Amino acid sequence: MRSRTTVTGVATVLLAISLLAACTPSMAAEPPARSSVTTTPARTPPSSGQPTSTPPADPSSPLVIAHRGGTADYPENTLLAFTKALENRVDLLWMTVQVTKDGVPVLYRPADLSALTNGSGKVADKALKELRPLNAGWNFKDKDGTYPYRNDPQPIPTLQEALDAVPPHVPIILDLKALPAETVAESTARVLEKAKAWHRVRVYSTETAAITAMTRFPQAQVFETRDATRQRLADVALAHQCTNPPAAGTWAGFELRRDVTVTERFTLGTGESRVKAQMWDEESVGCFESAGQTKIVMFGINTKDDYQLAKKLGAFAVLADSPRDMATIRNELR
Repeated sequence: MRSRTTVTGVATVLLAISLLAACTPSMAAEPPARSSVTTTPARTPPSSGQPTSTPPADPSSPLVIAHRGGTADYPENTLLAFTKALENRVDLLWMTVQVTKDGVPVLYRPADLSALTNGSGKVADKALKELRPLNAGWNFKDKDGTYPYRNDPQPIPTLQEALDAVPPHVPIILDLKALPAETVAESTARVLEKAKAWHRVRVYSTETAAITAMTRFPQAQVFETRDATRQRLADVALAHQCTNPPAAGTWAGFELRRDVTVTERFTLGTGESRVKAQMWDEESVGCFESAGQTKIVMFGINTKDDYQLAKKLGAFAVLADSPRDMATIRNELR
């Protein structure tokens, strides 16, 4: 049921989605019914002629992407995490990229090294040789409350080291976290070119500038910008309108559920309502696929119920924090 807000005078209403930072097979299912919405299709971009990083079709759909290798199971963005994720039969690996002071792409997510390691400071302020002694598993706490990697150090890997360690048939998603965008894009592109890895990598970023910078390289495969995905989801959820749906083959990723704040602004103040919103439903999926099949990746899928919902909605892939738990879930649903 649609809600209405009535305002008088010069009062205005602003619906602002406040997205809090969290990025926190199976039984056959009928495809979801698509909502009947009026759409204006986007033009399909010309093909670059490059191979795509789409993995082969799998009857255990949706595919499972190990979020930073599996943040719940092992120290994130480490070669150990990637190895163990593949042992748990994930389909794709998600890696987070920042760039060192001397221009080397490395795999690390937080703004400060103290969040995960026994060091401190920003990656961008350190040369690679300064990162080498750090333990990326220092602050990893096991389920029993212990720190198992303080005596089993896990280094911060370079992007090149990760590409070398992961079997070439495994698709990889790179989440670019560093700014300025041009620097991280150029540094990443150099490594992908040297490793001849363009065909197996797709790039995501919450920063539109990073996606734009990567598209300057003809071989690059990218997600659509998060801004575009968010705006389209908001249009469907709040206005039940589907404008400018993505072209067929586009990759789009967003959380299945998100903390949302609706802010109403008046002349003399504001009012807020908070809700845990389900961002993907049959109507939104129908919008995204109205111009052709889209590779929808649903983030934050960590339970059996959410995996089944993602499957019912027709997700292409899900982003999971625990490949170990997801292996169990998939086995239970076979």
